[in-house]
Amino acid sequence: MKSLKVLAVSTMIGSALVLGACGGTETSSDSKDGSNKTEQSEEGNKQLQGDIKIDGSSTVYPIMEAISEEYTMEQPDVKVTVGFSGTGGGFEKFIAGETQLTNASRPIKDEEKSKLEEKGIDFTEFKIAYDGLSVVVNKDNDWVDSLTIDELKKIWLDTGKTKKWSDIREGWPEKEIKLYSPGTDSGTYDYFDEVILEEKPIDQSATLSEDDNVLVQGVTGDKNAIGYFGYAYYLENKDKLKVVPIDGGKGAVEPNNKTIESGEYSPLSRPLFTYVSNKAIKENESTYDFVKFIIENSGTLAEEVGYVKLPDQEYEDALKTLEGLK
Repeated sequence: MKSLKVLAVSTMIGSALVLGACGGTETSSDSKDGSNKTEQSEEGNKQLQGDIKIDGSSTVYPIMEAISEEYTMEQPDVKVTVGFSGTGGGFEKFIAGETQLTNASRPIKDEEKSKLEEKGIDFTEFKIAYDGLSVVVNKDNDWVDSLTIDELKKIWLDTGKTKKWSDIREGWPEKEIKLYSPGTDSGTYDYFDEVILEEKPIDQSATLSEDDNVLVQGVTGDKNAIGYFGYAYYLENKDKLKVVPIDGGKGAVEPNNKTIESGEYSPLSRPLFTYVSNKAIKENESTYDFVKFIIENSGTLAEEVGYVKLPDQEYEDALKTLEGLK
């Protein structure tokens, strides 16, 4: 997680240097007497103020952290705080009115919608990028070259018995499989549970963690380990891990930008979301401006931190939706 943040910050610093070299206009936020006044840059952009709190998916976190770093360069008096308590944890805070935005690596659940309705919180869903949930094994694993969906189920479903690699495919080692999975508050866990396990219990021997770096360390430390997490975390650690092509019924496919965007990497390609309070957009100019900035920049910044942008038309449609809310 920390190294992805460093990558995002480094990218932002590089962007700032390029803009400076191109003659970008500096803007000031405070007057000399210490008062916070709304000023205009030479380009006519308002300097805004406010606090924006965001929480949710650890998968979406690197994108939103990069966006917030870039945004505060343009609007230094808008304080943007980004947390990563997991998709489920983020929705809990959103329902409680503690955040204006919540990030999710799965669509909102019906029960979460109902709770928001009970609280009188209207919201809008925005897709911001694509992810390919990546299945990985240890670099020294020389027997797994691909897995089918049925084999993934066989590995991860709880049977009450210890599983060996030889139980999955004939000829594989008679060694116990060590499992590493995102925690139950994670949208990545929910997605895997839905599309692979069909909402049946995960193997009780699995090590679960909301921190994807813990999962990376677990798999890199054991030749017989297998795990899964977002595509960006695989890319960040691809020198230490081996990604497993997945056969969804039309042959084994490895996750990459092309196969994720096209949906060829099925069924593990998925959209990533942010959910926004409609009231916050209507009542706070800084929230509206930040969400607009998200839509305009998430494609580029998502790719810079290891995800896949949406088609341009989807971002254009999202901007129209945002304007309708205002």
